[in-house]
Amino acid sequence: MENDPILEVLNNLLNYDEILACMVAKHNMISVMPDKEHFKPEIMTIWDIIKPLMDDIFIIISKYSQAGLREIKYKLQDYEVLFYIIPGAENALVAITPALSNKELIEKEMEYARNEILKIIENTEVIN
Repeated sequence: MENDPILEVLNNLLNYDEILACMVAKHNMISVMPDKEHFKPEIMTIWDIIKPLMDDIFIIISKYSQAGLREIKYKLQDYEVLFYIIPGAENALVAITPALSNKELIEKEMEYARNEILKIIENTEVIN
């Protein structure tokens, strides 16, 4: 997994102080996730709450992604969880941020990361 280009995109997202954790996931499954040691320590206090809630959100994503659903955001305690849906799949780029973070910067970086992941997926499909 060390040479996984999607993992590289995720690790780049973690360089931003306001992105506490990120992954590519789908219902009941995390597809690609950096080592939890790279997550900001404060996220571990809420991880056990966020993980099952993420699974519930993926029910909505699987139901409405084909209808054009592109993003879901929710706030939980002092955090915001962002889901950037990957078109053509029931996967999403997920990031956890502090609720009071620089939304414009994070949204730009998430959109850029989603586009990079889409390019990687398209290139992989062409190779296969």
